[in-house]
Amino acid sequence: MIDVRQTWRSRPGLAELAVAMAAVALTVLVVRAQRSGLSVYPQIGGGAPARLLEEVLPFHWALTGLSGIQPFAWAHTGSGSLVPLLSCAALGLRRRHPAGLAVALIVLSTGWPLAVPMLIALFTVATTCPARTTWAVTAAALVPVPVALLLAPYPPGPLTLATAVSAVTLVAGAVGWGLVVVGLRERAVRAETEAALRTEQARQHAREEIAREMHDVLAHRLSLLSMHAGALEYAPGAPPEQLAEAVGVIRHSATRALEDLQDVLKVLRAPVVGDHTEPPQPTHVDVAQLIEESRAAGVELHLRQRLDDPATMSPALARTAYRLLQEALTNHRKHAPGAPVTLTLEGGPETGLTIQVTNPLERVAPAGPAPNPLSGPAPVPKPLPGSGQGLIGMRERVDLAGGRLRHRTTPTDFHLDVWLPWTA
Repeated sequence: MIDVRQTWRSRPGLAELAVAMAAVALTVLVVRAQRSGLSVYPQIGGGAPARLLEEVLPFHWALTGLSGIQPFAWAHTGSGSLVPLLSCAALGLRRRHPAGLAVALIVLSTGWPLAVPMLIALFTVATTCPARTTWAVTAAALVPVPVALLLAPYPPGPLTLATAVSAVTLVAGAVGWGLVVVGLRERAVRAETEAALRTEQARQHAREEIAREMHDVLAHRLSLLSMHAGALEYAPGAPPEQLAEAVGVIRHSATRALEDLQDVLKVLRAPVVGDHTEPPQPTHVDVAQLIEESRAAGVELHLRQRLDDPATMSPALARTAYRLLQEALTNHRKHAPGAPVTLTLEGGPETGLTIQVTNPLERVAPAGPAPNPLSGPAPVPKPLPGSGQGLIGMRERVDLAGGRLRHRTTPTDFHLDVWLPWTA
C-alpha cells in the first residue's frame, strides 16, 4: 500500500506544485464569484490598489482565456491581471518566509481576490511559526474587516456583512486548522518519545531481572565451588578416590558456573530482551536438587517441608521461592560457613507460602577428633567476601511478588522469615 504522506514528504517540489495548482483553481472560482457580486474577503477602496498598480505598470498585464473570458478580472476593473497568478506561484516560498509572505498577501488581498493563497499562507504560519508570530499575523489578516465596515455606507448592507463574516470565518478556520495540525504533530512526537522511553525502560527492566537471576545462580555455584575447594585445602592427604570425587565436583561446578556466565553475556548483549531470552526457570521440584547440592558441599542442612497441593503453585511463585532459598543458602555459606541451617517450607493456596531460614551465627566445634572433610561435614573455612546485596535482592523479589520479608539477628542465631501470596 502506497503511503501518500511519505510520498509528498519525499518530493517537496511536487507537493508545492500541487498546492500552487490547487490555489490557482480555487482562485478562479473566487474571482468568478466576485464578478457575480459575491465576496469572501473585503476589498478596501473598491479595488483601488489594483487600479493604482495598473496605472504604474509600464505595460498592460492581461491574461485572456481561450474563449475570451478573463479569469482573473474582477468587478472593479475591466482588464485582467497576473497578480493572482503570481501570488499563487509565490506560495513556493511559504516554507522559507511564511510570515513575510503572509503579510504581503494580506496587503494585496485588499485590492485583488487573493483569499485562497492568503489562507494557505496563514495556515503555513500557524504550522511553522511561534505562537506570538501566528497571533500577530492573524490580527493583521483581520484588520481589513473593521476597516471595510467603517468605509461602507451606514448601515452596512447584507453583502458587506456577509463578506465580513466570511473573512473572519475563513481566517479563523485556516489558523485554527494549522494549530490543530501542530497539536497533532506534537502529540505524535510525544507519543513516539514516550513509546521509545517505555520500550527502553521495559528492556532495561528485563535486563536487570535477568542479571538478578544470573547473579543468584553464579553466587550459588561459586560458593559451592569455594566450599569444595576448602575441603581439599583441609584434607591434602585424603584417599585418592575421595580426592578424585572432590575434584570432579569442583570441575562440574566450575563448568556450570561458566555456562551460566555465558548465558548472562548472551542475554545482556542481545539487542532485544524478552521472555524468549530468559534461561529455563526452576520450579518447586528443583528445590530437592538445591538441597542436595548444599549437603554435598558439606553443609549440615535440615529441611521441613509441608505444602498443601504444591502442583497448584504458579511458575512465578515457584521461581521466587527457589531463588529465595538459593540466595539464603549462598548467604549462609558466605557469612556462617560450617554452621547448620534449618529451612522450613509450609503453606498452601489458602494460607500462602511461608519460608523460614534459621542458622546459628557460629558453628560449635564437635567433641573428639575432627571428621574427614571429604566424607563428612567440612571444617570451618574462612568467610567468603559478600557484596551486601543478598538481602536487598531478596527484598526486591519479595516486593515484586507482593509478599513480606523480615530478618532479625539474636545473640546466637540469624532468622529470615518470608511470606508470599499463593498464586496458581
